[in-house]
Amino acid sequence: MSLNNAVVWLDHVKAHVIHFDKDAAESESLKTHSTHPHPHVKHGDSHASEDDNTRFYNEIAATLKDSQQILVVGPAGEKTAFMKHLTANATAIADKVKAVETVDHPSDSQLLSFARQHFISAGGLQ
Repeated sequence: MSLNNAVVWLDHVKAHVIHFDKDAAESESLKTHSTHPHPHVKHGDSHASEDDNTRFYNEIAATLKDSQQILVVGPAGEKTAFMKHLTANATAIADKVKAVETVDHPSDSQLLSFARQHFISAGGLQ
């Protein structure tokens, strides 16, 4: 069975990736390697190193390499930073992203339901 769809929920600490089709799903979680709990820029000092973010984003991207369509969601700006990283460093994966949406902190089942509904509404759940 091939799970062609993926939804990624991420914030500055972790990412949940769910690969799915209309009948099945598999999920995995990844955590950032940053030792700082909030990578905000404050007083000109960035708490999370660019290397930590790059490594985190590359790990997420690696889990998405076989996906045919991807939905990226999250509560704040991390999803946008991830998309900028994909556009600059993993264009083949960035091209598979069908939408970027703001979603707060859903459970895995809520996230899966949201993603399935999104792809059905968009014209096809592969």
